[in-house]
Amino acid sequence: MKNDLERRIRQTGMWLYQLIEDETPSIFRKDYWTGKVMDWCMHNEAFKVEMFRFIDVFPYLTRPESVAKHLQEYFCRPDQCFPVALQWGLRHLSPTSFAAKMVAKSMAKNIESMGAQFIAGATPQEAIGTLENLRAQGLAFTVDLLGEAVVSRQEEEVYLSRYLELLDFLGDASTRWAPLGGGSGNLDWGFAPKVNISLKPSALYSQMNPVAFDYGVDRAKERLRPIFRKAMERGAFVCLDMEHTALKNMTLALYRSLMDEPEFRDYPHTGLVIQSYLRDSEQDVRSLIEWARKRGRHCTVRLVKGAYWDAEVVWARQNQWPIPVFTRKHETDAQFEKLARIVLENHAVVSCACASHNIRSLAYVLELSKELRVPSDRLEYQVLYGMAEPVRSALKKAGLPLRLYTPIGEIIPGMAYLVRRLLENTSNESFLRLSFTEGVSREALLRDPLEILAEQSVEAAAPGPSMEIDAPPPFANEPPWDWTQSQVRRDFQQALTKVRTSFPVKVPLMVGGQKITGDREFASTNPNDMREVVGHVASAGRREVQEAIRAAKEAFAAWRDTAPRDRAAYLFKAAQIARSQRFELAALQVFEVGKSWKEADADVCEAIDFLEYYGREMIRLGTPQRMGHVPGEMSHLFYEPRGVAAVIAPWNFPLAISTGMTSAALVTGNTVVYKPSSLSPVIGWRMVRLFEEAGLPSGVLNFVPGPGSVVGDILVSHPDVAMIAFTGSKDVGLNILQRAHETAPSASMIKNVVLELGGKNAIIVDADADLDEAVVHVLQSAFGYQGQKCSACSRLIVLEENYDKFIARLKAAAESLELGPVEDPKNLMGAVIDASAKAKVLEYIQVGRSEGKVLVERSFGDPNGHYVPLVIFTDIQPHHRLAQEEIFGPVLSVLKVSSFDEALDVANGTPYALTGAVFSRSPENIDKAKRAFRVGNLYINRGCTGAIVGRHPFGGFKMSGIGSKAGGPDYLLQFMVPRNVVENTLRRGFAPSEE
Repeated sequence: MKNDLERRIRQTGMWLYQLIEDETPSIFRKDYWTGKVMDWCMHNEAFKVEMFRFIDVFPYLTRPESVAKHLQEYFCRPDQCFPVALQWGLRHLSPTSFAAKMVAKSMAKNIESMGAQFIAGATPQEAIGTLENLRAQGLAFTVDLLGEAVVSRQEEEVYLSRYLELLDFLGDASTRWAPLGGGSGNLDWGFAPKVNISLKPSALYSQMNPVAFDYGVDRAKERLRPIFRKAMERGAFVCLDMEHTALKNMTLALYRSLMDEPEFRDYPHTGLVIQSYLRDSEQDVRSLIEWARKRGRHCTVRLVKGAYWDAEVVWARQNQWPIPVFTRKHETDAQFEKLARIVLENHAVVSCACASHNIRSLAYVLELSKELRVPSDRLEYQVLYGMAEPVRSALKKAGLPLRLYTPIGEIIPGMAYLVRRLLENTSNESFLRLSFTEGVSREALLRDPLEILAEQSVEAAAPGPSMEIDAPPPFANEPPWDWTQSQVRRDFQQALTKVRTSFPVKVPLMVGGQKITGDREFASTNPNDMREVVGHVASAGRREVQEAIRAAKEAFAAWRDTAPRDRAAYLFKAAQIARSQRFELAALQVFEVGKSWKEADADVCEAIDFLEYYGREMIRLGTPQRMGHVPGEMSHLFYEPRGVAAVIAPWNFPLAISTGMTSAALVTGNTVVYKPSSLSPVIGWRMVRLFEEAGLPSGVLNFVPGPGSVVGDILVSHPDVAMIAFTGSKDVGLNILQRAHETAPSASMIKNVVLELGGKNAIIVDADADLDEAVVHVLQSAFGYQGQKCSACSRLIVLEENYDKFIARLKAAAESLELGPVEDPKNLMGAVIDASAKAKVLEYIQVGRSEGKVLVERSFGDPNGHYVPLVIFTDIQPHHRLAQEEIFGPVLSVLKVSSFDEALDVANGTPYALTGAVFSRSPENIDKAKRAFRVGNLYINRGCTGAIVGRHPFGGFKMSGIGSKAGGPDYLLQFMVPRNVVENTLRRGFAPSEE
């Protein structure tokens, strides 16, 4: 039976090819500018990258000189191997010349022509002629309104209005359209509404976030209801498009939840997209069909391959997640056929919209539908407007019901769609490219993808670098939780409940392995509700601190002589324990320091990363290094610990930074006296417990919470403390540095001090920046965790050319952020850490009122919490206090500049040099920023927070700290002293032969 079906599929495929005849998709026709560009792109990968990047930025270039400048930057670099004539002509083009204006005009015409290839018009009114022309050819359409990424409620309203107006406009126009295929009334082919729209849920609710899954679904439903009501009124079809995997489960839940409402449950003209390149797409289809059957619903599945493959792979690899998409084209093709069979076999409850340009896939669906006797009103075919015209022509000649996915919108917001289409067409595995430009045989293109997969041998994995038998596997970052998974959200909610029932936690001191409660204690409270006591914490006095130092000193010799590999093993064991307690460790941070769900999870991941990374680094550094290769001499460089290390930790990354500094000191052979912040002592105690459960010997790690004026003072000045690792404010850090270096005549050592201090971090938004990306990342960098990060964005430097547009979008987006107690996962921002922080932020807000203008001020929260307003000030000047002093709260200052050079000068014009970011699509300006934006961590086209261990070694200079970068390859060196031993191996005129 299968062989017979396969024979018919191939016959039908050959028949469709015959219907195509010699037609070529217009995008590949070399007599058009687009065709020539596509040809170059397909034969030169480097040219393709630069061309598509230029096309992406082009609509933002408002002046001819900008066009000329970007052409030169993209195509005239010395390392590029592009056509000589092209480079020569561009290189000699003066950006201010008349020729530059002509080039800009010509380029605009060509790119607009390219955009018109895929986009039917800027507005429905402009596109109506094209739509009616399609219908005159017997072709239906579904309209997708292109737009900028929606980042605010204001933009949500605009998008909603556009769709409601679209439905009315097309509804009115459709009254003069004859039904296609012999249908009647408003139904083409007797079953499909004439008016058909596609929309993306994220365009209707800007804050869709899987961590707040149910809330996001409910808010999106509020936005969708008016559209569905209008569609019912007009008799139109509505399809929910799928986007990235992060929103896939929300979209599925949104559709089912909406269609379960009494108002909509009997309306038959709705559907959604299923992407066959997703590994879990079969589960999604079966679940949807089961839902439809149980509830007596009918819906349509638009079956597609998927359009975000590259991005999905990159995001998964960055997060150390399993790749959600198939990595071989034939796997996706096989999955498409499998899903098509499932849908067609269940045609009683679901219809199929087969959306593909692949002749093999189309032939499969056509023949299988005949075999399964699928009614004609349960199947239609879809292709993209402006692509695969020969395939469209063949399907039309075959008499099949055919619909074109037809985008409408301006070229700037449509650019992302355009670039996706160009990437799709130039992909090495593009069916259209293989069919129409590469000359692959029809027989090969019509083969069963399962047959091809069976033939493909799995390549043997290349042998990795040789490793010692006991060596740990290579370092890999701890994957953050995937909040799209319902089990993860349930587990975290349960952890919040479990942790809360343990309050108030009793936290002792730990000295020499002994837990001490003592007579003095202080309370740690929830900053979002100070009435909730998280823990009662023993407070160390002078005697306990001195005993802790003595215990650490006594334990030092044995710990120093413990093999580096064995010391590392304790870190690996602690990391393993932390993984098993990960939900509880993160949940505790929500309560004790007011971190949001995602921020708390990221902190735990970073702590685990430090343990794993530093353990491996110590194994590497623990092997003596041969210096030189001179006969008769053996010279080795090696490292040994300094002694007792004082670790004085902050509250804002209470587990990550505490673990990072402590594990670095421990694994290098130092013993530690650890003072947590008095604002996060319960989390500090949980870190100590990780090492205790890992079996760390008594006295190696000692825990002394208490006031800085007592505990910190003794640790800094005690003669038996060999080094101090501190993370915190500039003022405290400089005081520590000064006091630590006050060396008494009887001192036996010079204390080493590692300081990680503050920042006054800036993000520059260039004139050609992608504003969709910049708005989102600026807000996250400025207001994530209430701006209480040393890396947070405090200054926003915007070039005047796009200042007004960007600031308007930033304002609207900031006014749309969800704010409130962070126990609720929908909220980006909650309370600041304590009353002192609140008073400081409020004081700076008053300073801002006198120095600039309030753009946004959003007050929120309960008086029982330490809530402060989110504030954005404009008209700030570089010399203002708001542009110079670290605030450590949700206050953002905006500065306008006239040039990129001025932006760099302003960015560098503070005492700090910690982090910074640049949003630009100018290669020249990006290179300039890399050289001249002098900060410890510079980020290009992303936010300035979120450094990742092993990938982004973190730390600054100037007044942002001293010492090597945390999470980097040389961080451990500052916890040790180097030693060199040289042996003369020459004896009576001979030396060992191995030298």
